[in-house]
Amino acid sequence: KNIGIDRPSFLQRLVKQKMALVGGIVILLWLLVGLVSFFYTPYGPNEVNMAEKLLAPGAGHLMGTDNFGRDILSRMMCGARISLLLGFVAVCISLCIGIPLGAFSGYYEGKAGNLIMRVMDSLQAFPMLILVMSISVALGRNSFSAMLAVGIAGIPNFARLMYAQTLSVKQSAFIEGEHAIGLPRRDILVRHILPNCITPILVRLSLSLGSAILTVSSLSFLGIGVQPPDASLGRMLSEAQTYIFSAPGFALFPGVFIVLMVLGFSLLAEGLKRD
Repeated sequence: KNIGIDRPSFLQRLVKQKMALVGGIVILLWLLVGLVSFFYTPYGPNEVNMAEKLLAPGAGHLMGTDNFGRDILSRMMCGARISLLLGFVAVCISLCIGIPLGAFSGYYEGKAGNLIMRVMDSLQAFPMLILVMSISVALGRNSFSAMLAVGIAGIPNFARLMYAQTLSVKQSAFIEGEHAIGLPRRDILVRHILPNCITPILVRLSLSLGSAILTVSSLSFLGIGVQPPDASLGRMLSEAQTYIFSAPGFALFPGVFIVLMVLGFSLLAEGLKRD
């Protein structure tokens, strides 16, 4: 018998968690904004109009314009899409590599498992942003490099979590019973241990998504990630530094977007943790 999570009741309990529900709604709204930007933006995100630069929010431009006369709302819609896409793909890279490494190391242990975890410890010893910057610069200053760098830097988080969870679950009585009746070790790992690690993985996933979006934005702010003229929330903040007092909306709106996206994933993770 597979003693995993009862998915319907798990989802029902999750909906009752107000923090997770609020976080999920915020995330859903930004996903919708990103999807809409594929088909519609009020103006072209790279449409320059120097005659209308640094306009205050108004009827023509709901969030004003930047230093090149580009519509801030249009660029933020595209920037939200890019940030979410890069963040999601980066975390998928971390998840798809970290989970198998952690599960293998925790279940089979031995010299190979210990070696894998020591490599993970070495990677985790580096400050996150410095490691990501180093990898991104080495691979080239573009969106793909930033995404890959964030994904590589996030592998130890998932690997160490899965390692600890696997060590804990495999000591359970029902796992020992399955060993006793001769079930293949691979089946025990995939069908019984992994399903019992879902909740902490989901919490880590949500936290990592918020962190990845923030890191990708930081790289763009430093000029390492998304390159102009492509819209990026981090790049918009960087360009707005000079105009923080003369055109505060130029910096305010992208900053609020980033805060809300990260907050949404943090609330979702907190709600999952309390479930």
